[in-house]
Parts: sequence; C-alpha cells; structure tokens
Amino acid sequence: MRWLDPRTAPFIPIPEIGTDPNSGTTVGLLGVYLDTDEQHEIRRILAPDIIYNPGLGYGAHFRLFDYPSDDTAWYAVAGAKENVERELDILYSTGIKRREDWSYSVRAVYDRSATDRFFGFGNGSDPANDTNYTKQQLYADGTFGWNATPSLQVALNFRPRQVRIEQGTFESLPSIQTRFPGVPGFGANHEFLSRLLVTYDTRDSPDIPTRGSLLVGYGGFTDRAFFSSVSYSKFGFDARHYEPLGERYVVAGHVAAQYMPVGGGVPFWALSSLGGDRSIPGEREPLRGFGDDRFIDRNLFSAGAELRSRVYEISLFSTDLAIEMAPFVEAGRVFQDIDDNPVRSLHVVGGLGFRAIAKPFIVGYVDFGYGSEGAAVFSGINYPF
Repeated sequence: MRWLDPRTAPFIPIPEIGTDPNSGTTVGLLGVYLDTDEQHEIRRILAPDIIYNPGLGYGAHFRLFDYPSDDTAWYAVAGAKENVERELDILYSTGIKRREDWSYSVRAVYDRSATDRFFGFGNGSDPANDTNYTKQQLYADGTFGWNATPSLQVALNFRPRQVRIEQGTFESLPSIQTRFPGVPGFGANHEFLSRLLVTYDTRDSPDIPTRGSLLVGYGGFTDRAFFSSVSYSKFGFDARHYEPLGERYVVAGHVAAQYMPVGGGVPFWALSSLGGDRSIPGEREPLRGFGDDRFIDRNLFSAGAELRSRVYEISLFSTDLAIEMAPFVEAGRVFQDIDDNPVRSLHVVGGLGFRAIAKPFIVGYVDFGYGSEGAAVFSGINYPF
C-alpha cells in the first residue's frame, strides 16, 4: 500500500516533454526511485527513462545519484539513442563542505551529440546561417583544492580532452563544413587544459543556496608543447549572490566575464560560449531565450537575476517537496577584442522558471525563456547558477 500512496511511494512516474531550440521536441517517461533517510532527505536516486525524438529515434538512459553524506556525492549516467547519440558521465566529489584541508572531484565523460549548432562568430551572428554538426568528445576532469578556510579555496584543475567534429546529422540544415569551411576545429583535435581557481564561498548550501555569495576567479592555458594540438589562454571570473527576502523569497544574482588574450586558430568549440540554461565557469554562460552555444567568440560577458519564490510545500514520494516559481531576466554578449565595451549591444531575455526542490540536494526545473529569436524551453536538474 505504501507504493500506492503518493505521500509515501518511493517511485515517481514522470512524463517527459522537452522543447529545446537545438534538439527540437523530445517526449518520454521518466521513472524515479527515491531512497530517503529518517529525516525524509534524499540519499539516493535511481532514474531510468525511455524517450523519443523525431530526428534521433528512440532512446534510454540510466541514472544513479548517490549522496552518502553532506560532504560526498557521486553519480553515473549512461544513455543512447537509435541515431548517433551516446553518453557516459561519471563523477565522484568529496570535501564539498571544505571542513578538511583538502577537497577533490574527478569526472570521466564520453559524449557523442548530434544537436549542436553553429551560426558563425560574433555577437551579431545571423540566425539564417544556422548549421549543424556531430560532436564527439572524450575527457577526464580533475580538480584538487586546498581549503585555507571553509570559505576560501585554491584549486588546480586539469582536463585532457579529445574532440572530433563530424558532418551534421539533420538533413534539414546544412552541415557546418558546407557553410563555414574555414572555421578551425574540424576533424580530430586534442588539448590539455590546466587552470588555477581561487574560490570564496559563503553560501549556506552549494546545491540549494538561500543566502551568501560565491566568487570564482580563474586562469588557464593549453600549449602545443604539452599534449595539445592548439595553444591558447583564458581567464575570467564568476560571481553569484543570494539574498533572502523573508521566509519564502530569495533574490539570486549572477555576473560573469571571460577573456582569451592569447591564441590563434583556436577551435570554435573551445571559445567563449553564450546561450542555453547552464552557467559553467570557464566554459559557457546561460541565456535562456536561445539554444546552447548560440553566440561564440573569444570574450564574453553575462549577467542575470531571478526571484525564487516558494509557492507550495507538500510531503510526497517519501520526502518533503517544495514548489518554486522564479521570474528571471538575463543579458549577455560575446566579442572579439579584449578592450571592447562588455556591456554594449547586450542580448536580453526574460522568462519564468518552475522548480521542484527536495532538500538537501535536489532541484528539478522547467524554465521558459523568450528572446529576440523567439521562445525556448529547458528542463533538467540543478539551478542554472
């Protein structure tokens, strides 16, 4: 009877309906099994699914997320579709709370994707120049941090990566090699990216923050003399702040900039990227009215804010669940010259996010954004920033 009562059932059947500017519409069924502790907090999630996309066919994923303590987490995700796409993503992280002297995380990824798009370089790249390509990458990522205090960390990050760019999968769009034959990065390339990161973190939670700040400054390089087929450097910062307004409201703000001062012939997939629903310091920044990597160039500026509002709380599926609405606004641009004005000619988007929150680690979201090229819908887990 416990499985038939939605308040105590550990298994959640969730219909999947996703509309992404790059991949189109995907439908499916996600089955989520939750393992909770005595405080009704989630400790393990098993989440397989079956999906269908008109361009890529039927597919399936296996997902296992494990949270043995508030200081350690790991996950394994594997999936495939009938056409082209394959993925494997494994991560282990410990020292999350930085109570000890050292923290580290290691990750291994194999990903073959058919939904990437390229519109050309620059902040004014024309949507009429839309092309597609198939991207296959294999990389390991390791971060090893020294915790001077629970708030201040100095870390080294190493990422050897191999990337192969192939012909596009979708016949409705030209392949990138056809419209942009001279763009660097076609075929197989490899890099060994080394970065230094300095982080100051006063947030009350790294996963579901309601107060405090996160400041990250970083700099890194690749070099042909050291296991790389290209040389370049990059540096930047990522700043986030969370301000509570009473018990049910949190204002979340975010600003980031990235610069690439050195490097010629840098592959297009290694440049600064703006678009999509996810902020990854040193990689890409969100603009939720456009698809992933909509704007690409050497340098980038991004800013955004949202009002996270708790509108409903309920005990469901053996855990305490909160429903949140979050109107948001974002702005950003990419640019070629390092001395250019970063806040000129910004792309601006607005929208509304819906989130389901299960403490202490889980955020599931559906975000609706609107920009100059129309609407975009994103779904997944974790906050965008």
